[in-house]
Amino acid sequence: MNSRFVPSPNAEAGVLRQTPTAAVVTASYAPDLERCRLLCETLDRYVSGVAHHYILVEHRDVALFRQLENSRRTVVDERDLLPRWLHAFDDPLSLFRRRIWLSLNTMPLRGWHVQQLRRIAISAHAGEDVLVFCDSDVAFLKPFDCSAFWRDGKVRLFRRDGVLSGEGHEEHRIWSRNAGAALGIEPSEVSTHDYISTLIAWRRETVTAMCARIEKIHGRSWVEIVGATRRFSECMIYGRYVDDVLDGTGHFHGSEEFCRVHWTGEALSDDEFRRFVAAMAPEQVAIGMQSFIGTDIGRIRRLIGLD
Repeated sequence: MNSRFVPSPNAEAGVLRQTPTAAVVTASYAPDLERCRLLCETLDRYVSGVAHHYILVEHRDVALFRQLENSRRTVVDERDLLPRWLHAFDDPLSLFRRRIWLSLNTMPLRGWHVQQLRRIAISAHAGEDVLVFCDSDVAFLKPFDCSAFWRDGKVRLFRRDGVLSGEGHEEHRIWSRNAGAALGIEPSEVSTHDYISTLIAWRRETVTAMCARIEKIHGRSWVEIVGATRRFSECMIYGRYVDDVLDGTGHFHGSEEFCRVHWTGEALSDDEFRRFVAAMAPEQVAIGMQSFIGTDIGRIRRLIGLD
């Protein structure tokens, strides 16, 4: 175990303390460095109740991201999280512009696949009770306390009920079915719930138990089982484990999204950006501008008043 990981000395197995510890977890990569820097600045300014912030990156990006570290923020090398047999390469099929992770044990994986694996794997190393996942293209605009993620000893599981029964969610349905297969859930037990969002929380000990179940059922590393298909979602796996295997034990459900995200489309003009922020729901404390849309980070900083 990397010496940077320090387990909480007061953690009790299977019990969420009355005042649990929380860590924010962000998976990132070099092209998102400045977006991640903005996240760190706004997190430090607005977010309370955080014991630590872990930034999970590929080995070659560790030195670059070290500049974001402080006493409560650690950059974590994926080599400390994932099996050494999973190797990253420049992909010649993309003219070496993209990375690909190859092994004899999984399908060829892209960066977004491996970021999901890192988010699961951090649970075996971090010591905090609750893991709060926040993408690196998020910026906080309002005060937020992580106590919003627990009550009465239970952790808030984000869930949008029944949405997969509607039109236009085929990819999410595939992710849900593959999650069920990894967890050993009968194919006839179909879930219609969606668990995917940013700024959500998992119970750390539940994640480690989930990984142990996958390995017990299949007799192989959970990384091999999850990575055996390229169509998976870590949020679906965790959500189905909690609801379909544990029957919700240790969790309560919430459907409100704390982060308003611009998922697709064109970069917003200044006026469109201001209207987007003005339309935030009362419970929303952060915005997300998907990095692949190409919104200039300098414009975002200016429009939220940091420059």
